[in-house]
Amino acid sequence: MSNKVSELLQGGFHSRRKFLAGLGMGAGTAALMGCGSDSSTTTPAPTTTAPATTPAPATGPTDADILNFALNLEYLEAEFYLFATTGQGLSAADTGAKPGATTGGAQVSFATPAIKAYALEIANDELQHVRFLRKALGAAAVDKPAVDLTNSFNAAAVAAGIGSTFNPFADENSFIVGAFTFEDVGVTAYNGAAPLLKDKTFLTAAAEIMSVEAYHAAEIRTLLAYGDPKFLALSTQISTLRGTASSSVSGGNGADETAPSSKTIVASDSNSLAYFRTPDQVLHIVYLNATAGVVSTGGFFPSGLNGTIHASAK
Repeated sequence: MSNKVSELLQGGFHSRRKFLAGLGMGAGTAALMGCGSDSSTTTPAPTTTAPATTPAPATGPTDADILNFALNLEYLEAEFYLFATTGQGLSAADTGAKPGATTGGAQVSFATPAIKAYALEIANDELQHVRFLRKALGAAAVDKPAVDLTNSFNAAAVAAGIGSTFNPFADENSFIVGAFTFEDVGVTAYNGAAPLLKDKTFLTAAAEIMSVEAYHAAEIRTLLAYGDPKFLALSTQISTLRGTASSSVSGGNGADETAPSSKTIVASDSNSLAYFRTPDQVLHIVYLNATAGVVSTGGFFPSGLNGTIHASAK
């Protein structure tokens, strides 16, 4: 990372704490002993050991699969926020040996110091999330996939009925709408993937990241709710588009998530619980494909995600 990026992101912010505990999974085995005796004799019955059983093969995605799925999403968010705040994306040290290219992205001319400060803070957080997950995964971490920050937003604009094009880097209000596209999805994605994690260390880490993503979402939703009504209206159209994509695949309750308003900032269900989406639903959103069926490329990831979880099952 260049000195420019480091100075902008690290100045005034504290790096997130490092991942201190790796995956530690141990299994102990014990022989099943059976003994019997005959009251008419003093000779003890022979001791037998039950035959060892082969554990059933694990089903579903592994913890590494799920963390890599999350890493793909963090790559996307980091690229978006880094370009918006510094004009540069992730450094080679943070993207793997053979990363995909990033199309589009530009530094935003922020007019409001507070909004610029929020953007810089979020950019730093997303960068640290990438580094955190890459460190946790070690050699298993996938490279950054190809990311599209131009055609994707144009396609989203068409699908949401906003227009033929949309540039989230044009000004700070457009940036806020672009950020809204990602933040709520990130919260629901972590919430939906958490039950699939088997190791409590990783489950705790996922919960901590989701909490930070929720803070981000609250910042963006507040800026929209009390900002320019024109851009609040755009966020409503994007929210509807996400809901349509979510509802095309069964599971989760993210399709009920609503856009912010002057009366409601927090996105939660009737029990004030965060919404959640399945990996399938998230894939349909980031691939910008609201049609039910298998989807593996498109939208923000023109060549698909890297890792095991890269195509929807339905």
